[in-house]
Amino acid sequence: MSTLHFEFVAQDRIVFEGDVNMVVLPGADGVIGVLPKHAPLMAVVVPGEVMVRQEGQPDKYFAVGGGFVEVRPDKVVLVARSGEAAEEIDALRAETALRRAREWLASHEHERDMDRRVAMEAALRRSMVRLKLAKRRGGRRPDRPAQPYGGEGEQ
Repeated sequence: MSTLHFEFVAQDRIVFEGDVNMVVLPGADGVIGVLPKHAPLMAVVVPGEVMVRQEGQPDKYFAVGGGFVEVRPDKVVLVARSGEAAEEIDALRAETALRRAREWLASHEHERDMDRRVAMEAALRRSMVRLKLAKRRGGRRPDRPAQPYGGEGEQ
């Protein structure tokens, strides 16, 4: 089966790099499925779930905080604000960030500070994606040290 090279780069690290058979990404206009020899494409990626399929291995799942993807027939490069593998996600941290964002957005502060409102809405979306992925795909156990996940509203 043919492959393509996939690079998932977050602002602070390389999340994944390797040869894959398929990549599925959350695009701004819908889900983008990429197979080898795909037509060239540039697209906006929204916060959501990335799935990577490699022959003979279980599918890998990642949370992405939004970014851009470049697709070429032999290579896919995802440049994202943030990203992490499902097994790295700390569900407790995601729940805390989700609760903080919801509380702030429910307060009257959101009416006065539009920049912070936009940041907190983005933090809310990222936290929801991370929590959903952690619950479905087996996020990090609380006894393992947390990895930084960047983004306002998340600690």
